[in-house]
Amino acid sequence: MSEATDAPAMRELLGEDAPTNWGKWGPDDELGCLNYLDAKEVLRGVQHVRSGQVFTLQIHMGRTEGPGDPLWPGREGIKRQNVLDESTWDTTAAPAFPGGLHYADDTALIFLQGSTQYDALGHVWYDGKLWNGYDARSTVGGMDKASVLPIAEKGVVGRGVLIDMARHRGKQWLDKGETFDHNDLEEAARAQGVTIEPHDILCIRTGWLKYWYDLNDPEKFYEGFCEPGLTYSRELVEWFRDKEIPNLVTDTIANEVTNEPDTGVALPLHCALMRNLGVTLTEIAWLDDLAEACAADGRWSFLYAAAPLKVVNGTGAPVNPVAIR
Repeated sequence: MSEATDAPAMRELLGEDAPTNWGKWGPDDELGCLNYLDAKEVLRGVQHVRSGQVFTLQIHMGRTEGPGDPLWPGREGIKRQNVLDESTWDTTAAPAFPGGLHYADDTALIFLQGSTQYDALGHVWYDGKLWNGYDARSTVGGMDKASVLPIAEKGVVGRGVLIDMARHRGKQWLDKGETFDHNDLEEAARAQGVTIEPHDILCIRTGWLKYWYDLNDPEKFYEGFCEPGLTYSRELVEWFRDKEIPNLVTDTIANEVTNEPDTGVALPLHCALMRNLGVTLTEIAWLDDLAEACAADGRWSFLYAAAPLKVVNGTGAPVNPVAIR
């Protein structure tokens, strides 16, 4: 993506006094707002299991049929290949085991953020500082600080709440560049008959992944690429801070409108929410099946549980979150 030379610097947009949680959990913290998800929050989430319905929220990895996997521009989908399969035993070089078993094995080359995934808190930064004030030079060669590993080791479990912005606006999916803010989220929540409570894992459906699969045309999808999503304002950031939201989960590739309509700045909420507040971001989540079930019986809250892969020094990692109703 090209850089807008006339866009303000991130510090100028967010302000010298941008809301921050740096130091709130000590100088060595790498979990940020996930610290809110203690045992009490896990039990609060369990209380929202009524029917035992289970929904897995990861998209397929490595689809061979069109349109393939939705990705941030510049990334590639998983490249999986067999190392062993039945054809291996067509040769005399095949391994031999007592009893004569055969087996399959494969390898994969992947972008760690090339599917449904968790961002490390240190994934995005500005002015040379990551989450909690860590030096951006700590990312060189691997993330020594605020990697995805602490998130993976803790796990993310609590009360999830789904806000279906596409359904609220009477659409299958939101339009390119269509925006909404915290006021829109609260309005949609009221219409759904649910409340967004402190420490909720906030899931937002835009229908964007359904658009990807139904359109089945990557060239058209990426033309003038600007996803729908949350748009930056100081008030929205303060709302996230005051609600103490630990985790934002969306069905878009980057959680927010790609470029702010007023300033042209790319992904300022990655900086305002993740880098400054320590809100963990989860992207490319499949929320359509869950949304259908929630709409059918009017229950929009559930137990949410997820743990990305434990990748040492990783900037992110794939995940298959589970919502249990």
